[in-house]
Amino acid sequence: MYLTRFRVNTTRTGARRLLSSRQVLHAAVMSSFPTLLPTDQPTPDAPRVLWRLDHNAPAEVLLYLVSPQPPDLTHFVEQAGWPTAVVDGPGWQTRSYTPLLDRLNAGDRWAFRLTANPVHDIRRTPDEPRKRTAHLTPHHQMGWLLDTGRQERGGFRILEKPKDKRLLPQGTTHQRREHHGDRYEVAVHDQRSLTFDKSRTAGTRRGKPVTLLTATFDGRLEVTDPHLMRRTLTQGLGKAKAYGCGLMTLAPLPHQATP
Repeated sequence: MYLTRFRVNTTRTGARRLLSSRQVLHAAVMSSFPTLLPTDQPTPDAPRVLWRLDHNAPAEVLLYLVSPQPPDLTHFVEQAGWPTAVVDGPGWQTRSYTPLLDRLNAGDRWAFRLTANPVHDIRRTPDEPRKRTAHLTPHHQMGWLLDTGRQERGGFRILEKPKDKRLLPQGTTHQRREHHGDRYEVAVHDQRSLTFDKSRTAGTRRGKPVTLLTATFDGRLEVTDPHLMRRTLTQGLGKAKAYGCGLMTLAPLPHQATP
């Protein structure tokens, strides 16, 4: 497995085109792998191509990829990078992800970032078909990630804040458990509502436009099951993985940082 980072030159026309449509960006990401055909679909337990956009600042947009093979992002550099400024490398950074995956152990604690598509299935009456609906508020989006079953299946648990670090005495605004307040080491931000045509050709519409709501989570977690945690990191978490959702990345906590 490989982890890749590419900085987008947001002033370029090609970059604006890529950033304006998740379908266009998805197609560009998948074309970075010469041996991967457009029709290839990963099996349920197989590693897949995951990607995420981090909008750290208006002029700092980073594209991250996790993939079974190293990508060739030459077309990204030509369209949305700094092609004439590339001197010491190809214009992106790729490193092996396997060493980190192999050293995950139960009890390890990490900082994490995840961009996801928090959704749930609802119906108004028992006879009505279930409909997939996005969580619209940060409170419910956070509740989606804090779901006990989702954490267990993902091989991690979100850490709780020490009581003396909570703004509220019990870490919640209400006695009901689903009101999590500031009890946990996680924050949700950068909510985006995206609409795009599900078409590989610009200007060609196939059916109704796709509307996608995304949210980014930053926080701290503890690994509970290394095997499931590796699967989360290589297969993603939640829905809409083809459109930049589901990629969780880890970083050492400050006291665990190594030179």
